[in-house]
Amino acid sequence: MTVHGTTAAGFEALRDAFGEGQAGDNGGAQLCVYRHGRKVVDLWTGYDKMNDRPYTDETITLCFSVSKGATATMAHMLAERGLLDFEAPVAGYWPEFAANGKAAITVADVLAHRAGLSSFDPDSWIAIRDLGDWSRCVDSLAAMQPLWEPRSAFSYHAITYGFLVGELIRRITGKMPGDFFAEEIARPLELDLWIGLPAREEPRVAPFYSERQGLTAEQMTALLGGLGIDTTTRHARATLKTLADMSEGLAFLNSREGHAPQIPAANMIGTAASLARMYAATIGEVDGVRLLKPETVSRATRFEIDGLNAPEDFARIPMASPHRYALGYQLTRTAAPMLGEGSFGHDGAGGRIGFAHPETGIAVGYICNNMLWDGMSGPDDRWVPWTKALRGAVGMAHG
Repeated sequence: MTVHGTTAAGFEALRDAFGEGQAGDNGGAQLCVYRHGRKVVDLWTGYDKMNDRPYTDETITLCFSVSKGATATMAHMLAERGLLDFEAPVAGYWPEFAANGKAAITVADVLAHRAGLSSFDPDSWIAIRDLGDWSRCVDSLAAMQPLWEPRSAFSYHAITYGFLVGELIRRITGKMPGDFFAEEIARPLELDLWIGLPAREEPRVAPFYSERQGLTAEQMTALLGGLGIDTTTRHARATLKTLADMSEGLAFLNSREGHAPQIPAANMIGTAASLARMYAATIGEVDGVRLLKPETVSRATRFEIDGLNAPEDFARIPMASPHRYALGYQLTRTAAPMLGEGSFGHDGAGGRIGFAHPETGIAVGYICNNMLWDGMSGPDDRWVPWTKALRGAVGMAHG
């Protein structure tokens, strides 16, 4: 497999390491690394299988939940400006949200996935193809009763996170989150990164594809029942409906219909170079642009779910690599170690990842189109060689 691109002095080992990681992948990928605001690695390889063409540095790909890190950055920019208070009730910015026992839910609860709104209400379901209807999605969340007692437990808000945080952004700024992102982050940094892809960029997209088979909703129902979990609770029914929608959801997110709307938890599209550049600007200056102050990063990356387990009897599910959340950002975990403690960012379905490590001044973007990573058992095999080489390049122990 031919690896294209450049590496700066001291980072040459990442070329072979990136190639090694991609050797078993018949798709395409990009890897970009910044250090102290300067691009030191910019590599790409492989194939856009669905369009029968090479995967280049100009190829753009869906980022899935890597989108959540960008959405978190927008929230922290507003907090830094004094416009968003993490300890304030969400209803202070969004009065309708107080309905059905949600008046005390704070902005921090939403960012840290402990608000009890991990899925839409199972009895007034928002289907996958409704995700392009912003008003319907946020009105549904404002009206619903939490699926469990907020702050008593933690569960990943896979799709709803983007509407919850995104509506806060909209209420404060008067701008949709994708528009705020374009004006306040992408434009100043000259990024090829969008939440809501313009039609003119659609020809550059490499659709994703999957060579592994996940569990069906029926299999998941049987699995949960076998663990003694009551599958009739609102939380269980909402979770199972989400899983039942997954196949259609992947098809939707792989289409123009799924690229065009603003879905801030899941449909950011762009390049690894732009993802790394964005994270570089959260921890330092990049060509005169800095997104967050050091004290903002320190607050943003404080662990927020210490002592919390999954809701109700979902705590019985064995987790090989539980999520570790700060305020919107993921922290290092077994399945996504990044560069170890001090790292923050977000991974995405199938193997995408973006993160920063302030201590070393490193920021990384990795984008791929082959959905190989399961997100649970350990790090993506494609990451392991270049992560090891990167640690060596910056003088970190490999352990």
